[in-house]
Amino acid sequence: MRTHYCGELRASDIGKTVNLCGWVDRRRDHGGVIFIDLRDRSGTVQVVSDPQRTPDSYQKAETLRSEYVVQICGIVSQRPPESLNPKIATGEIEIYAESIEILNGVGEIAAVFWFLPLKASR
Repeated sequence: MRTHYCGELRASDIGKTVNLCGWVDRRRDHGGVIFIDLRDRSGTVQVVSDPQRTPDSYQKAETLRSEYVVQICGIVSQRPPESLNPKIATGEIEIYAESIEILNGVGEIAAVFWFLPLKASR
């Protein structure tokens, strides 16, 4: 099912086909190209679904929401220079998703608010 953990991929893995499992941390649509921040216990990696380059995964990527659990098969690629992110360990690479399988979706996420008692002022 999984060949690597999200946070362990590096530039030395460029060109490899990987299978990743994790939670969708964030999904962004930038002019038709979808970016997914996929996280697991080891860290986060950016996944890309492009209707031109990876059409088989694109329709599924459009349906993803935060906290969905997914399996992604894709190819480790070098990020373009303008997209490098030195703030994260996987910031030099991204995964072009060849296929996406939803392992578990999420219904509505209820917001939980904790109210702390206020100190009485005297």
